[in-house]
Amino acid sequence: MDYPKPDENDEDSTEGDGTETCACTDALGSSPTLYEDARAELRRRDFAKFLASVGGLTAVASLTAPLASTTQVFERSYEGPVYSDGVHLVDGDGERIAEGRLSEGEVMTVFPEPRPGIEDAPTLLVRYPESDYGGGIEMGFTVSGYAAFSKVCTHAGCMVGNRDGDLLVCPCHYGKFDPLTGGSVTDGPPGRPLPQLPITLTSDGYLVATGDFEGPIGPGGG
Repeated sequence: MDYPKPDENDEDSTEGDGTETCACTDALGSSPTLYEDARAELRRRDFAKFLASVGGLTAVASLTAPLASTTQVFERSYEGPVYSDGVHLVDGDGERIAEGRLSEGEVMTVFPEPRPGIEDAPTLLVRYPESDYGGGIEMGFTVSGYAAFSKVCTHAGCMVGNRDGDLLVCPCHYGKFDPLTGGSVTDGPPGRPLPQLPITLTSDGYLVATGDFEGPIGPGGG
């Protein structure tokens, strides 16, 4: 049986100039249209914007987290006394504070030794020569040059965590307190001093409270 030759019967196989054509060229071998290019470019731009937004939010979070931790407002759900007679002062690792822990002019944050029902109550422990203390300080609440005050600002409840010389400074609204005059306010919006904590030394040389703070912790109570 004789089959027809392509060049004899296939009218679509050649152009008039002899060039071969194929009906599948437009479907499979054509270049992308302008619409397809524009849509792809928009998708790439949207994805790039998304990545930039995620990166920006991550960066902001990483910067604000440390700030939040240093100025966190103190929330106290327990309504009873924070310290009482004989409660040891401890550091952030739960270690009791020995008499030689601080040198004169140093400050550290301490807490009451954990007991059931009592939240962490950050306390500023300072040490100065006893002759440096002036009016406003309760000298009967001090021992071996040590004095202790609530770390919670009496204005908005932020942590008093900075220093300006001997002054204790709240980073939220820049209230300043002088530990040498009983935590008195020297600048800024706080309306009352930081409450002082009565402390003494045990027979084995560790700092303990002899009672609770002399006034309410944090804002209010003025």
